Amino acid sequence: MVTAFALISVERHRLAEVAERLIEVDGIAEVYSVAGEYDYVAVLRVPRYEDMSGVVTEGLAKVEGVVDTETLMAFRCYSQHDLERMWNLGGEPAES
Repeated sequence: MVTAFALISVERHRLAEVAERLIEVDGIAEVYSVAGEYDYVAVLRVPRYEDMSGVVTEGLAKVEGVVDTETLMAFRCYSQHDLERMWNLGGEPAES
């Protein structure tokens, strides 16, 4: 699974509407409202690296009300949780 984080700026009067549209985009797993320079952080997850560009350019960037984005590709995950096993829904058990 390939993961990226999109930092998203939104037109102020469309905040709630945009959040609802973002979560409908195929490849966006979660959307968080945040304080600071950006309005939202979206967690993007796709099976292949090549699929990420479609999520960003064909999905995320085309949501009306999105003003600006910055996408951060994740290289490695450090976690106290077994994320591989948690995201392996209905597939073969992850190797330990």
